[in-house]
Amino acid sequence: MTDTTYDHIHKKFRHIAFLPDNERIEFIDTPRWIGYSRANQILDVMQDLMNKVKQHRMPNLLLIGDSNNGKTTIIQDFAQRFGESYIDEDLIIPVCLIQAPPSANEKDLYISLIDSFALPYRASDSAGTLRNQVVHTLRETHVKILIIDEVHSMLTGTARQQRLIMNAIKYLCNALQLPIVLSGTKDAVRILHTDPQHASRFDVAELPVWQNDKEFKKLIGSFERILPLKEPSNLTERSILNLIYSISGGNIGNVKRLINECAIDAIKSGEEHITKKMIEDKSWLRPTQGLRKIIG
Repeated sequence: MTDTTYDHIHKKFRHIAFLPDNERIEFIDTPRWIGYSRANQILDVMQDLMNKVKQHRMPNLLLIGDSNNGKTTIIQDFAQRFGESYIDEDLIIPVCLIQAPPSANEKDLYISLIDSFALPYRASDSAGTLRNQVVHTLRETHVKILIIDEVHSMLTGTARQQRLIMNAIKYLCNALQLPIVLSGTKDAVRILHTDPQHASRFDVAELPVWQNDKEFKKLIGSFERILPLKEPSNLTERSILNLIYSISGGNIGNVKRLINECAIDAIKSGEEHITKKMIEDKSWLRPTQGLRKIIG
């Protein structure tokens, strides 16, 4: 093995190309961070929030975007980078990341937070008791930022329930002087407008779908550089790039799935590079107004 063997693959991953087929396929299926400018900007904003000096009115962020377009990947990457717990006299947990409860229920929010610390609780306790437990836990573990993903799920509640749960979030922010990041689909903006005070407390960052431009070409090139295929696929060639964009609709989750499935086909078939026909055969991945039709 030399430094120039498989130089179409990023040097960090070149050794994977020498592994057996099943291990290369497992590598492709393993979740992996691929940075890009918009994601890095959002990570920087979140890090700035995390390091803000405590004050009466802490700044907050709402991250919105289409489903499967990278929001959860960004916040999970942030938690992995900055959220590792450690002992310094006390147990320190810098980042608290939870998924929003499936409805706008204040008690369910507190229970989700308590569950994230693997602490016991009584479901029969009042919202006030659970709230006190949450405040105590977040304070004792020195949490520096609270992140709540999938907040659009709270839109299933009544307007009154939505106001109550947003008031609960505001209370945690005020009581702990803690920055809060909410993440969800574009509909999540509606939950901020249950009260003008909520809207004024949150900046909004959007992850738009990609345009078929230089940034998209750069993204596709980054994807190809981590594929452990023994031959280059030239995915940034214009006709292939256009085809990937057409099928994926500019949605990064769709892009990742399309390229990964084609790469696995390339290994199984022995061709060792992604062909245009492989991509065309995955046209059923194209976003539709309803369910994806796989067979028939």
